Amino acid sequence: MAELYETTGSEKEFLEKYDLTKYERPSVTADILVFTVVPKNKELKLLLIQRGNHPYLNKWALPGGFAASDESLLDTARRELMEETGVEGVYLEQLYTFSEKGRDPRGWVITTAYIAMVPFDKLNIKSGDDAKNAALVDVIRKNDSWYFENDDIGLLLQESDIAFDHYRIIDMAIERLRGKLDYTDIAFQFLPNMKNFTMPQLKAIYDTISGHEYERSYFVKTMKNRYDKRLKELGKQVHGVGKPVMHYSYKR
Repeated sequence: MAELYETTGSEKEFLEKYDLTKYERPSVTADILVFTVVPKNKELKLLLIQRGNHPYLNKWALPGGFAASDESLLDTARRELMEETGVEGVYLEQLYTFSEKGRDPRGWVITTAYIAMVPFDKLNIKSGDDAKNAALVDVIRKNDSWYFENDDIGLLLQESDIAFDHYRIIDMAIERLRGKLDYTDIAFQFLPNMKNFTMPQLKAIYDTISGHEYERSYFVKTMKNRYDKRLKELGKQVHGVGKPVMHYSYKR
């Protein structure tokens, strides 16, 4: 039953009497999936951090952190991205909010995950205050499972290898990236320069994320038809001893 002050008087009087502790409140975090593509080697990479404290001490996880009371979750994600990678001003897309009971052993913690699509040459990896290490790992599909590897790390996308429920978040993010290739322009976000690029550069990004090789002439035709109003030819340029290659600019 509502208290009398909830239905009478002014809103100001109501807020002065309102008890914020009446309901339980969760802690709120933002986790960031920093993806990048190395077009030359056709490598999809993900940034992971090695936790420097409990819980999950020494386990690998996604970078992220708790939201401050004076910032939005998007602001939190941007701040954490800057602290972990030195990158700002890149495209961030909200993935999902994860709120399952028991997902964090410290208590009731809900997180909103964001995907950051960062050109490889913009990354400046550094571990945050509560991280022991930070590393880019190759995202590799083997035997119907996802693996994360570099010269020092070998992880399987499963609960025992990844802290918290981040294995679920990563799995959802990879599927989101792959699923949106054919109806959004997310691949362009990985280009070093959207104002000057080649179709082979763009195709390498599509090939890498999708996991299969697009036929060259079909790919070029598809891109031109799909983004006719946004693509602009800049003219052909010579690279080394090869034939001149057409360069393009893309306007979002």
